[in-house]
This record gives sequence, structure tokens and C-alpha cells, in this order.
Amino acid sequence: MKLATLCYIKNRKKTSTLMVHRVKKDNDMHEGKWNGLGGKFEDGESPEECVVREVKEESGLDIINPKLKGFITFPAFDGFDDWYVFIFVATQFSGELIDSPEGNLKWIPDKELFNLPLWEGDKIFMNWLNIKKFFSAKFYYNNGSYLSHTVDFY
Repeated sequence: MKLATLCYIKNRKKTSTLMVHRVKKDNDMHEGKWNGLGGKFEDGESPEECVVREVKEESGLDIINPKLKGFITFPAFDGFDDWYVFIFVATQFSGELIDSPEGNLKWIPDKELFNLPLWEGDKIFMNWLNIKKFFSAKFYYNNGSYLSHTVDFY
């Protein structure tokens, strides 16, 4: 079992979202995909502590008051482990972007997000980030291919 966070940083003035193009790490299961920022929990961290730390490490930005929007279970996503991911949105941040070790960072106009090579499931749940309800979902993949999902809204 792996616990992780994923954050979509929104620049409301430019109607854009900070994304990372995963092209820098060897043997990256996300290679070539565009993702939000985030990563695995360290011992003793809360979801909020994890997302703040991961965003800082990957982007150089300090996010303020990230909003928890949902929770996603990915059974055996990497072929072995179940991944449990807390999904956040942050609209307040400070700092300057760094050269990320995860990939190339870019502010993507929101109207162009779904034109990027995203995971198929991301194209589904990213639409839920703008609704006021919290979601809990399960996304099924097999060898990197999307199969199906279930979701509950609260």
C-alpha cells in the first residue's frame, strides 16, 4: 500500500494550472505523461504536510491552504501496490519555480489541459475539481490502460 498526494495549482489570474511533464526520471511509470504535483508520504506526515512538502520539493512554490477535493484508490496501479491518493487544489502560493527533478514544469491554460497526454482517469477526475462536493473514487488500470472507475460524491 502506498499513500500519496496530488495537487493541482491554479493561477486564477491566468486561468492556468501548473503541470509537470514527466520526462526526467529513469524507469518512471508516468514517463511522457503530464501530471499535477505530489508524491509519497513520509513517516508521520498528514496529507496536508505531505502535499505542501512535495509541491515545494518539485516546484519551489510554497502553497497556502490547499483544499482537499477528493480521495482516489488505484488498485495495483503499478502492477503491485494499491495507491491511495489525496487530491488537492491550491490557488494561493508564493515563490519562484525551480528546475524540477520530476520533469518540466509549465503553466498550462485550463482550456488546453485535456489536450495533453494525461492518464485517462485524470481526464475524468480533473473535471470534479471544480465542483463543491468531495469525491471518493476508485480507478482500475491494467498495464497502464484505464479499465473503469466508480465514484461517490459527498
